[in-house]
Amino acid sequence: MAGSFCRICSFMDILMKRGDPIGVVKLYRIGELAKAAGISERTIDYYTKLGLIAPEKRTQKNYRLYSSETLSRLERIIQMKQEKYSLEEIREKLQQWSKVSSEELVTERLSSLEMHMQQLEREVKELEPLISSLKPGQAKKAFSHLMPQSLACIEALRIILNNGPFS
Repeated sequence: MAGSFCRICSFMDILMKRGDPIGVVKLYRIGELAKAAGISERTIDYYTKLGLIAPEKRTQKNYRLYSSETLSRLERIIQMKQEKYSLEEIREKLQQWSKVSSEELVTERLSSLEMHMQQLEREVKELEPLISSLKPGQAKKAFSHLMPQSLACIEALRIILNNGPFS
């Protein structure tokens, strides 16, 4: 998690240096991206065709729009080119980094889910004395509202854990 935090801080530093407001994604047209990265528009086209970068979205007039994240990716590509990596080697490295970051994201989300489940367990334990003091009709009514949602959550977690990388 500390590594992810450092990457987030680094990305925020890049945005602040460029003057991009935090939380607002700046989108660049190809000419703006080329100028910001210090490379030609043809190079951007070439890297896009190779799959090294991809537009975030397109305008109604079909102009490609690239994000600040793409600019950061271009800066990494340029640095690796200066270090004499081939474009194929660069593509492989970028794919490895993407895989690592997605694995970290899954780990972070699972950790967050585990903490949330622990919090729910604590809350249930706190409610147990109140639940036991309810009359049978009151308890049945309270549980009838909770049971479908609770069962759906439990079933979803069971499916994720049985079909995911943990099975």
